[in-house]
Parts: sequence; structure tokens; C-alpha cells
Amino acid sequence: MTTSIAARDGATVLTVTGEVDLATAPALETAIEAILGGKPAALIIDLTAVSFLASAGMAVLVAAHKRAGAATSIAVVADGPATSRQLKMTSLDQVFSLYSTLDEALAAFN
Repeated sequence: MTTSIAARDGATVLTVTGEVDLATAPALETAIEAILGGKPAALIIDLTAVSFLASAGMAVLVAAHKRAGAATSIAVVADGPATSRQLKMTSLDQVFSLYSTLDEALAAFN
């Protein structure tokens, strides 16, 4: 798993690539914690290039949402059976905003 960070249209975008499982979830958590430490107004976690999302990865997303509180709005971009299906089946799409594309998520914050 790899991550990259970019600023786009007033939001911080964390792009995640590869598999998010028990072994890689701590690295994702570290990346998210580093971003949230800067208190961005909006954080978009782009999972479009994630090929596998285990429960450990979903737990990191929930923890990030809780840690952000009211200070940072969090959205998740996920499309496809490897990511959005699990998020919807576990009702995590009710916890944070879920979008099919990065452009949709960016538009929601502007």
C-alpha cells in the first residue's frame, strides 16, 4: 500500500493505492493522523486505487472520522466491489460522506 497527499480546491486529498489490510492499516492510520494534526478544513480519502479493503482499514477510517470531530470534514471516495460495497454493507456510508469520484467529493466541499 502507498499513500500520497495533495492539496486540491481547499481540501487535503489522501490517495491510497494497493491493499489495505491488517499489515498495512497502521501505515494508513499514521498518514491520516499526520494530516489531521494540521487541522485541515476538509480531508478526502481517495480509495479509488485500493484493490482490497479489510476490516482493519475500515476501522482506521472510523477512527479518523471520530478523531477529526467537528474540526475537519472527512469524505471517502470509493467505487467498485473492493471498497464501496464493503463500506455500504457495514453502513459506514452513514458514518462519513461517500462519493464515487474525487471530483464529486471536491464539489461537495465547494
